[in-house]
Amino acid sequence: MQITSRFTIAVHIIACIEHFQQQQKVTSSFLAGSIGANPVIVRTVMSMLKEAGIISISQGKSGIRLARSLHEITFYDIYAAVDCVNAGGLFHFHDRPNSDCPVGRHIHQAMDQRLMRIQSAMEDEMKSITLADVMNDVETSILSEE
Repeated sequence: MQITSRFTIAVHIIACIEHFQQQQKVTSSFLAGSIGANPVIVRTVMSMLKEAGIISISQGKSGIRLARSLHEITFYDIYAAVDCVNAGGLFHFHDRPNSDCPVGRHIHQAMDQRLMRIQSAMEDEMKSITLADVMNDVETSILSEE
């Protein structure tokens, strides 16, 4: 089980937009350089963030901007926006437990609700963390370097 890197890339994108938007035009190439990722991947994640209403993108002078306040963007919003989990849920169950085996026949029944509770608890925690929290830590770290 692992959430795709699109999640951390998305958080990095938002942090860069917030930090650099007053200093320079933020572009996908600039973001790719900061993230250390292929620009195509960055543009794909940006497209997902735009579709979710988290960022706005213009070809003009303004470039990429946040469409919402950092206090209004949660980890869960990003997690949902970048398709970290498919409709089947966070945990991928092995495809064909042996129905002739008593354990294989009942393993789904024994685990499914528990796995859903774990995923729900994680998602609830993600809803309590905002990008403002992350940016406060980033800015504090930047200031401590100076």
